[in-house]
Amino acid sequence: MEGIKTIAIDGPSASGKSSVSKGVAAELGFIYSDSGALYRGVTWQAIRKGVDPQDAAAVIECMLSAEWSFFVQDGAAIFSIDGDIPVQELRGKDVRESVAVVAAIPEIRRFVVESLQSLANFGSLVMEGRDIGTVVFPDSPYKFYLDADPEERAMRRYRELVAAGEDEKAHEVLDSLKKRDQIDATRKTDPLVVAPGAQVIDSTAMTLADVIKTVVDAVKKGDTK
Repeated sequence: MEGIKTIAIDGPSASGKSSVSKGVAAELGFIYSDSGALYRGVTWQAIRKGVDPQDAAAVIECMLSAEWSFFVQDGAAIFSIDGDIPVQELRGKDVRESVAVVAAIPEIRRFVVESLQSLANFGSLVMEGRDIGTVVFPDSPYKFYLDADPEERAMRRYRELVAAGEDEKAHEVLDSLKKRDQIDATRKTDPLVVAPGAQVIDSTAMTLADVIKTVVDAVKKGDTK
């Protein structure tokens, strides 16, 4: 495990990317990076500045006019916007419901991709997202695609929301998840697809520990196929 490495973990919403990526990073001593947080950060900045997330030009201007800083804290790559470090704010319902639209804007994706690629300067990464293995780090030999049945993914997200104190019905979560899947898979710029050479892991019936072990074992062997 010598030298700088980047592990790309892609997949749809609630497929387990965050938990698996954090576990793999901890196991290998790598830096954890959530690419989706950056898209949510752009969305949050637009909303707090009173910009309509549907107005692409205004969102782009809002993003470009902000001051962004990236750094590592507690083993994770994080960022600040105009001096503020959003964490829980990125998980709010208003951000969650608008981020897919914002993330589909080509100029936003370009900014995020370039920012994510710069994080490799911090050291070895475990980066989760939807286009990490196809666009951000396509040359990485360590690419994985996590998936699970839509109903299972919806229940996972539902349990997360309930635990966070948000009262949403399971069927509403499923509808929202399917809508996000549709947007991710059909957007013109960098759609969600399985990266060439990526190992596909169906986590529907797997425990978190099993998925983490599968990824770690493949990386240590130097093979994800």
